[in-house]
Amino acid sequence: MQFSEALGASYRLSDRIGTGAAGEVWRAIDTRTGETVAAKLLRPEHAADHAVVERFIRERSLLTGLRHPNIVAVRDLVVEGDRLAIVMDYLEGGSLRDLLADQRTLAPTVAVHFAASVLDGLAAAHQRQILHRDVKPDNVLLEGDWRTSRQDGVKVTDFGIAEMISEQPRTDSGGLLGTPEYMAPELVSTGEAGPPADVYGAGILFYELLAGRTPFAGPGTDFTIAQRHVTARIPALKLPAELWRLVRSLLDKNPRSRPTAAEAAAELRRLSGSVYVVPPLALVPLPQTFERADRPATAVRGVAEPTPDEVVQVRATRPSSGPAPDLGTPVQPTMHRPLPQRPVTPAEPERSGEPDPDRPWWKTPRVIIMAAGALVILIGAGVAAILLTRPQTAAPPPPSTAPPPPAMQASQQDQPTPTGLGISRRAEYDPATATIRLTITYSAQNSALRGPFLEVLPGLDPKAACPTVSWTGAKQAQNLPSVTGISQRCGWSVDGVNVPAQGSKEVSVAVRQPIADSAQLQTWLKTAAETTTAAVEDDEVTGTAYPVQRLRDIQLSTPSSTVSQQILPITLVPVWPSGTDKVNPLYRSPSVGAPSEMLVAIAGGEKGIRFSDGCSGAVSVSSDGLTVTALSQTPECTINAKVGNFSDLQSPPFAIVTRGG
Repeated sequence: MQFSEALGASYRLSDRIGTGAAGEVWRAIDTRTGETVAAKLLRPEHAADHAVVERFIRERSLLTGLRHPNIVAVRDLVVEGDRLAIVMDYLEGGSLRDLLADQRTLAPTVAVHFAASVLDGLAAAHQRQILHRDVKPDNVLLEGDWRTSRQDGVKVTDFGIAEMISEQPRTDSGGLLGTPEYMAPELVSTGEAGPPADVYGAGILFYELLAGRTPFAGPGTDFTIAQRHVTARIPALKLPAELWRLVRSLLDKNPRSRPTAAEAAAELRRLSGSVYVVPPLALVPLPQTFERADRPATAVRGVAEPTPDEVVQVRATRPSSGPAPDLGTPVQPTMHRPLPQRPVTPAEPERSGEPDPDRPWWKTPRVIIMAAGALVILIGAGVAAILLTRPQTAAPPPPSTAPPPPAMQASQQDQPTPTGLGISRRAEYDPATATIRLTITYSAQNSALRGPFLEVLPGLDPKAACPTVSWTGAKQAQNLPSVTGISQRCGWSVDGVNVPAQGSKEVSVAVRQPIADSAQLQTWLKTAAETTTAAVEDDEVTGTAYPVQRLRDIQLSTPSSTVSQQILPITLVPVWPSGTDKVNPLYRSPSVGAPSEMLVAIAGGEKGIRFSDGCSGAVSVSSDGLTVTALSQTPECTINAKVGNFSDLQSPPFAIVTRGG
């Protein structure tokens, strides 16, 4: 990644300051205010997952609205091409992980301050029904002057990311959700957790600040470590009794027995004075074995003495080889009711070969078999006689060899968009498979164009489910309303289509949709085209999705006056059906970093931009046509521009003055 690479239209990446399981963290500059911010770029596999993008967009208002002195504020969410980034406040003090790497263990008074601040932040999130699910030192950031014990010097970050980049909670050994050393027992055993799981994670973090390691770290795989949260006892630390009692309550196996985040924070602050003079512990070595936690034993007791009918006789498979094992003292007895035995119907005694003197002669097996054989012979003779006397009928006619009905065809052409995009559609229907083969041709006029493009492929019945489709020649995904702002049903985002200037590109799609006749096929094709056009021209939709189809105009924005011998700042402002969008400009001159995805889509990038002098020599334009410098004083000057297919753009008048004039 290049230095000062653009992130969206409002940020410039500076340098990478960290990496994690979800992605990389970069120091960045907000070009609108000049402030330093932090940008977390998710890994490509997460950014390419439309479900992950949709979850982030859906949770955007929750994340940006989560404000508390002990929570890192989320400022913005950038969705651009194959990038998904979270823009946050930048903190200069590093993370708790960095501090632990430097100091190994912390004095209890410092650890209490950190843990209480973390729990305060968690309590604020829990009040808004937001879980963290991955509380650990890496996700706790520090202000540069945290040592002053300022209340807001410790902040929790990455709320909800662990959950949003996972399709669903999983409990198998290959799908642990979170970091194994910090996972609550209920999350390991059931995959489901609530606010007590965050409290447990804060308890593990607190233990690590005191001991220099997490309680269940040690030999074994991630799954082995995670299972210890369920089965192992917490290794004890040499702490004051009240403080150790609180640690144990935070790490209770039963989530109902843990305090809430607010209760735990209050208790820590109550104890802070009593641990002020307690020195930090020496680094606690990793144990090689763990004591098993106390678990409920099982006692089997009959509720009442069984009746003789309820007694089930069981034959021993092997004799007892010694005294019964000691199962420990029963803690949680289980009531066991014996299953009543059903009466068994006695089997009939076996018969010998001698005839039964009490059975009539006509009920003997021999007589019954002979009678049945005679009946079969009589029935067969009757059927044969019927078939021989039945008149013969003509053989059925051979199957029809008439050719299947011819394939139906329909075509449609859109009006070119202001960006120079033309779309034509040709549909052919195959009655044998009830499939429409739709070929879509995208053409460009004066500038190369690039997707994604929106295509709506509805069913004949607007209330029915959308038809099944299969694309060829393009990358496709269902249109996500939470990402694009377009809520049209049966919409598809068609990407990977690069249309050369003065050229065209075809994609095809098979649509399973029964069609009765040619008129119905033409109606379906017209409906698909009109619905697509209506969606991209909807003036209620805001955002930058599908720029080639939705962009209506470009405005040149310059200051009302500028100083001679200075570079003139110029902004290309997009105009959508909903109006001008100064928040998401297409381009700024002079440029820093890579061009925006919107500019690449409609003009091929910077090569599609050319500024020119509209001031009769009062300005100078660089050889690449991208930078304008004011030269001489003039009361009124304009700049002309060509951007892709937009060839007659002009700025509002501005003045060029001398310095101090």
